[in-house]
Amino acid sequence: MDHASPFIHPDRPVPRRRPLKAWRHMQNLIADKEDTAEVFYIIEALNGKSTRKDLARFMKSENGPKLLEKRRFLPDILDDHGPLKSLPKGSVGRAYVEFMEREGLTAGGLVEESLIQRAHQKTYDDDLLWYSNRLRDTHDMYHVLTGYGRDALGEDALLGYTHSQHGGLGVSFIAYMGNRQIAKEAPKEARVKEVLAEGRRNGKAAKRIIEQDIIALLDQPIEEVRERLNIKKPVLYREALEVFKHYELNPQLAAA
Repeated sequence: MDHASPFIHPDRPVPRRRPLKAWRHMQNLIADKEDTAEVFYIIEALNGKSTRKDLARFMKSENGPKLLEKRRFLPDILDDHGPLKSLPKGSVGRAYVEFMEREGLTAGGLVEESLIQRAHQKTYDDDLLWYSNRLRDTHDMYHVLTGYGRDALGEDALLGYTHSQHGGLGVSFIAYMGNRQIAKEAPKEARVKEVLAEGRRNGKAAKRIIEQDIIALLDQPIEEVRERLNIKKPVLYREALEVFKHYELNPQLAAA
């Protein structure tokens, strides 16, 4: 198999953008920030061919073809917390398991959410499906490596970071609208618009996380990995959290 040309099932339709559908789902998300399925619907409605283009870029990277050939299912490894807890303090894997347990998350949880979203559509067992799953399964690892938390502003800034690394109008739209909602309630000193801009800059400056061998990173010191991948500290985001703390505000201000 020529990994330079990923297999996309010939019956898979080429997605078209549906802005009105995206707007309806965005209104639903604003009304109920806990309904994370709306995020999948918005991305589906606006991303168009962006995931196909992103996969093509992935296949041109040094690790992309090798990672596709292995086709490792990351949730099985990332949800096996015992081995991760045995890794040295300060390693990527140890930081990841501590983050997941602190937040009450599992990699399998995102899998379940995506399966619910996909229940209404036909799926195709091809390389594009594998790549879409990899994007999903590395989401929380992005949190750990970039330093953006799961509060509303942290999720929003991470969306900006992700858009810079992968593109996708849907992702950019959610980041913009989420930032708008947060800005309505946040103190001006938090500079939430600048926090999103910083996330976009950091994502653009860094090497692409999706192209890294995630399993090979687990036992490596996280600060060394960040330096190697040029992942810059989220300075403005951390300053914003301090502003929220000063005003005794919950950082979960709005849907992101």
